[in-house]
Parts: sequence; C-alpha cells; structure tokens
Amino acid sequence: MATAGKHRQTGLWADALSRARAHSGFLGRMAARHDEAARLLEKGNLAEAWNAANRAGDGASGTMQALRRRRGAIALVTAVADLAGAWDFEQVTGRLSDFADEAVEAALSAAFAERYPDDEPRGFAVIALGKHGSRELNYSSDIDPILVFDPETLPRRPREEPVEAAVRLGKRMTEILSARDGDGYVFRVDLRLRPSPEATPIALPVNAAISYYESMALGWEQAAFIRARTCAGDRALGAYFLQSIRPFVWRRSLDFGAIDGILDISRRIRDHYADGQIFGPGYDLKRGRGGIREVEFFAQVNQLIHGGRHPELRVGATRTALRVLADADVIPHETARRLDEAYVLFRTIEHRLQMVEDRQTHELPADPAALDTVARLHGVDGGDALLDLLRPHVEWVGSNFDQLAPAESERLSQRPDRLKEQLIDMGFEATVADAATGRIARWRDGSARSLRSASAREALEDLLPGLFAGLAHAPDPAAALNRLDDMIGRLPSAINFFKLLAARPALVAMLATMLSHAPVLADDLSRRAELLDSLIDASALDPMPDVEPLSRWLAQRETGDDYQMVLDRVRQKIGERRFALGAQIVCGATDPLEVGAGYGRLAEAAVHVLASATAEEFARTHGHVPGGELVIIALGRLGGGVLTHASDLDLVYLFTGDFSVESDGAKPMGATQYFNRLAQRIGNALSVPTASGPLYQVDTRLRPFGAQGLLAASLDSFARYQQENAWTWEHLALTRARPVFGSEGARRATQDIIRAILDAGRDAGALIRDAVKMRQDIARHKPAAGPLDVKLADGGLVDLEFIVQVTQLLHRSAFDPDLGRAVRLLIGDGHLPAELAPAHDLMTRYLVVSRLVCPAATEPPEAARTLVAARCGARDWDELLAKLHTARQSVAQCWAGLVARVPVEED
Repeated sequence: MATAGKHRQTGLWADALSRARAHSGFLGRMAARHDEAARLLEKGNLAEAWNAANRAGDGASGTMQALRRRRGAIALVTAVADLAGAWDFEQVTGRLSDFADEAVEAALSAAFAERYPDDEPRGFAVIALGKHGSRELNYSSDIDPILVFDPETLPRRPREEPVEAAVRLGKRMTEILSARDGDGYVFRVDLRLRPSPEATPIALPVNAAISYYESMALGWEQAAFIRARTCAGDRALGAYFLQSIRPFVWRRSLDFGAIDGILDISRRIRDHYADGQIFGPGYDLKRGRGGIREVEFFAQVNQLIHGGRHPELRVGATRTALRVLADADVIPHETARRLDEAYVLFRTIEHRLQMVEDRQTHELPADPAALDTVARLHGVDGGDALLDLLRPHVEWVGSNFDQLAPAESERLSQRPDRLKEQLIDMGFEATVADAATGRIARWRDGSARSLRSASAREALEDLLPGLFAGLAHAPDPAAALNRLDDMIGRLPSAINFFKLLAARPALVAMLATMLSHAPVLADDLSRRAELLDSLIDASALDPMPDVEPLSRWLAQRETGDDYQMVLDRVRQKIGERRFALGAQIVCGATDPLEVGAGYGRLAEAAVHVLASATAEEFARTHGHVPGGELVIIALGRLGGGVLTHASDLDLVYLFTGDFSVESDGAKPMGATQYFNRLAQRIGNALSVPTASGPLYQVDTRLRPFGAQGLLAASLDSFARYQQENAWTWEHLALTRARPVFGSEGARRATQDIIRAILDAGRDAGALIRDAVKMRQDIARHKPAAGPLDVKLADGGLVDLEFIVQVTQLLHRSAFDPDLGRAVRLLIGDGHLPAELAPAHDLMTRYLVVSRLVCPAATEPPEAARTLVAARCGARDWDELLAKLHTARQSVAQCWAGLVARVPVEED
C-alpha cells in the first residue's frame, strides 16, 4: 500500500512537470536549464529541489547573475509545486515574496558595496507596497517599492549631495534587479508609486516623504499603504517612516475622500479597460468587473472605514483582511468566505496565465487555442471548462462590489417652488417645508463654515434627497431640522459627515431620531461629527462589555504613543462608546437600565486605565513609595455602577503604607505629598479637556473633612475619621462606596474598613432623625424642578436612596452599593415592601432617558413623549405618568413611615 501511494505521488509530480513542459514555453526552458531541480521534482523530492534552486546561483560571476539564475530555478520549482498541489496559494505567494525580499536586499547591498566599499549599508530603506508588501506576490510580477533615505546617516562620497547618493544607489539597485541579459531578469521595478513621480527623484528624504503623506497625499495612496512594510535596507529608518505616516493611513474619523478615491479608481478601471470587463475570452482577471481588484478593494474600503478605531484590522494580506473583517463582524462570514474562495481561484488562474511565457499578464487569452493551453496547464479539459469554473465567482464578486457605491438618487431642485413641492411630496407639512427650503438655500450659498468648499456642497447635494426623506418621517421634523441646522453651523468640516450619511442610508433614520429627540447627542455630533462613525460598527448596539475587557480595550496603545496620546485616545474611545450608548436608548435597542450600567462600566474602566497611566507617568519622575499605593473609592452613582449620559464621578483617594516614607525617584517626595499630587494628576486626567474633548466631571467633596481635607488620605486616617469624626450623612454615603482602583490586597483592606464602619452599632432614633433632617436640608437648598423630577421630587430616587441607606444601617444587612440590588435584597429580607423594586427600576429608566431627551428640564417636549414612554416600558405617555405617580406614591409612603419613627424630643 505504501509503495502504491508513493507511485501515485510520483505520478502527480510527473504529471505536473509534464503539463509545465507541454503548455509553458518558459517552464520548459527553465526545466532544461535547471535539470537537477527538474529531476528532483519528477521524483517528488520537493525539499531537495528547493535547495537545488537556491544553489542555482552558486559560482556566478556576481550578484546580478546569481540572482537571475536563482530566480529561474525558483520559478520552476514554485510552478511545479503549485501545479502538483503540494503548495497552497499562500505558500506559493509567500515563497515568491520571500525571494523578492532576499533579492532586493542583495541588490541594495551590492549597490552599497560598489559605491561605498568601506561603509556599512545604512540610511536607506526600501518600502514594499502592493502584493509584495502584503507577501502575496504574483508568479510574474512587478515590485512597487518606495525608496526613502536619511540625509544625516546615508554614506556619500566627497562633494556628493545626499539626494545624489540616494538616487545613484536606487538606480543601481533597480538595474541589478530589472536589467535583462542572457539569464533573464529578477524583477521589474516600478517606482511610480512615490509622491509626484513625474517631479520627484526616485529616492526621497524621509522627512520630506513624511511631510507629503501628512499634508498632501491622495486617497488612493492611503489605501496603498495598508500593505506597506520595510522589505530591505535600514529597518529602523523604514519603521520610523511607517510609524510616522500611520495617522495618515489609519484615521479614527472616516476619510471618505480616500474611500471615494478607491471607488473612483474601480470605476475608471472599468471604463478604461472596457474590453476586459465582459466575462469570457479576453476577460481581465485583475481589472475586470468582479475580478481580483474588486476583492482587494472591497477589503481595503472596509479596513479604511473601521481600521482607525480597530487596530486588529490593520493587516496587509487580502485573505487575512477578509478573515479579520468577518471576525470583527464588519462583513458577514459568508461574504468573507465567498470572496476568499474567489480570490484564491482568480490568483491561481492568474499564475497560470503568467507561467505560460513569464509575462505579467492578467487577461484570459482571446484566442481559443491559447485559452485551451492555459486551461490544460491548470489541469482542466479546455477553455470552456476554465470559463465555467470562473464565471459564478466573477459574477458574485462584481455584484458584491457594486453594493459599495451608493445608488444615485434624484437631486433636490434648485428652484424654491419646486423644492418645496418635493419636500411636501416627501411628507413635510407646508410650514416645515417652507422653513426647510430656506435652510437648504442658506446651506447651498456656502455661508456656513463647513460648506464653504465646493466639494462639501457637492457632498451635501448627494445627501439631501436621502436625508430629507428621513427627516420627513422623523417624530418631530421641525425640531430635527433646527438641530441639523445648528449642527451644520458648528461643524468645522462637513464633507466626511455628509459622505458617511450618503453611503450609509440606515444612519440617516437614526440621525433623524437623534435630532428629533436627543439634543445631547446632537450637541455631541456638532462638536465631533466623527462620532457618527462609531455607529457603523456591528457592535455599536451591543451591550457594553465587562470592566476588565473594557479596560484592556481602553489601555491599548499604538507604537509611539506617549502619555498625552493615551489621554486623547481614552477620550476618543469613551466619547464614541458613550455616544453609542445614547443611540441605543434613542433607537430602543437596549433597556435604559442596562445602558445606565454600561455607562457605569465605561466610567470605571476609564478610572482604572487613566489612573494606571498617570501613576506610571508620575513614577518616571518621582519613583514609587515603598510599601504604599493609591486606592480610589467610587461613591454615589459610580459606586452603585449605574450612571446617566453626563453623570459626575464621586471619588475618594486613599493611600496605603507609612505616610512618613519617601518615594525612590529622581525627585523624591514624602508619601502624603506624593499621593496627593498623584491624586490631583489623576483627577485632571479624568476631567481636563484635551484636543479630543472633555471626559468626566470629578467630585471629591465626599473625602474626609470635605473640601478642607487632604485630597488623598492614608487608609489609617480614613478609618479613624470614619470611626471618630464622620457625620451620619457620610456613613449613609458609605453604603454606596466601592474600591475601583488599587491592587486586590489594597482594595480588600479598604473594603474591610468600609464594612466594619457600616456594621458598627448605632442609635436607631438618632440615625433616622439625622437622615430626615438631611433630606429636609436637601429639599430646602435644592428643590425639585417639578413633579417629573424623579430624582428630587417627593417620593423620588433621593427619597428611595435614603430609605435604602437607613434600612441597611439599621439592620446591618444588604450592603450592596448597587441601589437596585440593595432594594431587592432588603425586600427579600422582609425589611422593605415589594413595590419599591419596580418603583426604583421605572424611575431610574426615566432618569437615564430624560438626561438625553430633556437635560435642562424634567418634562420632555410633547413630540418626544411617545419615545420616552416606550423606553420606560409604557404604552403611551398617560400610562407612563400613571406608573410614575404610583412609583412615587409607594416611595413616599415608605419614607413617611420612616419619618414617623423620628423620636419626639422632650422639652
């Protein structure tokens, strides 16, 4: 059996070599020239054949001849291994790409050795682009490098300018690779992908190249650098260049100019190569509709859209890109699978085309006999069978790519009377249509800063039909129109915003709902229009992850990020997630209670990440305090884990260890000063606006001795203060305390102190009397804004919080900082009536929703009442009012019962 298997295997190799000789003049010549490799292949000894191919340059007269001989032998072995099915597509392209790297490195080293024999090669880097950059090189391919050099470190001859030296090196390297002689050539080198190739030298000073990509580069160049890597030369220089231009390639906000550029390239390719668009003989596998380019462009467009916010999508190889896009739920897994299958088939047949005569061709032969030759080289019966194999994939890829370009719709008229008719036909009332006509006219005249450029106004015209169709069906078109006008007036630039909406019609309906009902989100958008980008991610409407994965995500740094960049990135990410949580409420995707918990987890992760980053940065100068560390306690809503869109963070800073110890850094400090300075820095990291905007307001007034006390107190002094000096209200507040930063041991020690204080015995009468007095003081100094102020009104959430806290301390039980869970624990223990649980949930839902819908008032505008009722689980506004009234009554009744227990003071 083993012998039979070996014979079958040998037969496969013999068949592959026979097909190569019969149907490829080039491979036939290579087999005759490299007979040792051919004999080994015929016997199925692939590893030995590969070694023989790499020895083919031994004894050559120089680098040029050695590379050419190696290249011919490698072409033979690679082709036969491919035809025999011994190497899959990635192995084939990987071997070809590896050889290209080796060849470029050898050619560059030879050029250096000829010109500067006494110097080590340095100050010159070769950046591979295209399929070479992504290690997907064609069988017979150009390479498309960009050459950069460092004028400070590049060797040069006396009186030779750096640019002259670099150009001569680049020319010689190119000549070694691409000049033809009796042994053929190694690679054709195309240097036209550099900036302005008609006017620039073939090698560019690295800082000039960086400046170009930062300020002047075109959209297609952004896509080209998705696949860039350093393939030869000074690796540190190449890494510096690629790192410096990374923000140009991977932009956090969408650059629809780049995306339009890719789509425009595809459209122009289809027009220019019109003959190659029709599938059949003569079809262009690379440029044709549904061909290789459209698989690559589909992946690259989606990478550019999402890669700025998701570094895991920044991969060069097309197949890998499709896989990670599917894993990130950017594209469906089935779409990725079909594109991958098509891509491998197209590239494989492309290799067959190129194997015939070692030509960089991508067109199926128009001549039937030549098409039959390609088919038989591949191992199918003839040209018709090859076409049948390709056809379904070509058609599907073309249809899939067509979906990237939004369908063009009829534009809105420039004539005011006709425009008004169009708006009324869409569904606007006449008065709103009048107002909309005036607004559109002002937008069109370019008076708004964001609409001064012709390209921005053109983008607006593309968007207007779909946008106004969405606004016409908004719950409050007039309010939505007013907010849209305000937003456009405040945007620094509108072109990407308009293009995103035009490309994603589903976002138009979402935007219309936000503009109608959520002025907070509309204001956020007017300051950072790119926030809308975050809603195109498939995960935007998913529940917020737990704190640990959120912290890992927030803490992700990119190479070269400093502390300031960390502050900016956290603000960008928090802004996007907080905006998405608001959108979940407005769109009804998630229960507001879960959204409130999501706000809480997001804030806790921000505290953890920014406190860690700040402590690390602080330690660079001041070192660490031996035996001491900072602990942060969250109180209030953050302690309870449920926030609204704009909640403050109530924080207390403590530190462990001996307060008399000094830090061990270059600028030492005593422990008390050290941790107070660090706490101040952390507060600033959480609250001070950066270029990426604000984050959270931080309230530290709940610390020992309030505003008069140290910002950070030792753990021992905190325990002493709580035991000896704290007021009743401070112990009530402590029921919602939760350590959120510090080592596990330090958090446990802090929690033990908190629990010991809460468990302490206390006078029930004094506790209730103090609580009632405190509630009366709050009502006097901060009265309710109205009956729908569910926080401060009688029977509202403040009353409920007092009820829970007093009951917890009275019974020394149910100490859960989450108010909702604490209510349920106390109900389960028989200490509170059951109706308080739904009362808590309803009023908390209303609070979370109302902070988005009517942040400056307690009662939402009439047009938004249906939405608010629905998000709070009511059929309509009247039912919601009735439910809120019942909830408040149940809380008020329970609070009244506590008030009645206040001891009567005797005269």
